[in-house]
Amino acid sequence: MSAHKIGFIGLGMMGAPMCACLKGAGHTLYVADADPERVSEMCTKLSAEPLTQASARELDVLITMLPNSSIVESVLLEAGWAGLLKPGALVIDMSSSEPVRSRELGDTLAARGLHYLDAPVSGGVKRAENGTLAILVGGTEAHMDAARPILEAMGQSILFIGPAGSGHAAKALNNLVSACGLMVTVEALHVAKRFGIAEDVMTDVLNASSGRSNTSENKVKQFMLSGTFGSGFSLKLMDKDLSIAGKLAESVGYPLSFGTSGIDTWHRIAEGVSPATDHTEMYRFLSEDP
Repeated sequence: MSAHKIGFIGLGMMGAPMCACLKGAGHTLYVADADPERVSEMCTKLSAEPLTQASARELDVLITMLPNSSIVESVLLEAGWAGLLKPGALVIDMSSSEPVRSRELGDTLAARGLHYLDAPVSGGVKRAENGTLAILVGGTEAHMDAARPILEAMGQSILFIGPAGSGHAAKALNNLVSACGLMVTVEALHVAKRFGIAEDVMTDVLNASSGRSNTSENKVKQFMLSGTFGSGFSLKLMDKDLSIAGKLAESVGYPLSFGTSGIDTWHRIAEGVSPATDHTEMYRFLSEDP
């Protein structure tokens, strides 16, 4: 596999281990973040270089892993990083962005002679660390195939979804299913406990039966019943993804029913927690819910 010159903007809980995977695959890495200390730490840890205007002009690929569409657009367009890239360079937005805005961003970058993929991820911090994320790709298959060696350094399942924006749409809808499934799982556990069924036993029932889910298999005993609440994905970030899913449904004219109830509940609880609150703490909040 040939090495590429890759810029990576956004060194948070997911971005940092993804950078480590890229560096481990032999790519030349230039990093940037709003926090200079994170940049310094990553450069020391990975023997990466800070992303500068000069190095941006040499990049083959620029990856963003940022909180939302507004910040992605600000970094690429207002701060001018996209304007520094050479013609034909590929921009990959791996953030959880808004699908319609992602499609518009792709058009804007294409007008500047750049290629674009939206490629959000699923799997959490642990799978980011071991390079086994699911990566949901929107754009063109040709650009995805060209970027496949880069994507495969970070992910195990590289799924082509459709035109630009499709990856971000699929990510939001996946998290809608995940979040609503988590809530109903937690409610079932609380009902079981009140009836006299131990929650760990009820979890075993779910995992041996048709109620089995990612929540029951990978979150209940590990993070909820243990009281560690350390999945690495915040409650507020899940709330943001659910808002994206709600807006997506509205944009295509589909009236969510159960999904709206789940989004509203999640949003109400998210308003009262800190950014550090793990999404598995919904177990606690729903136990207190009237």
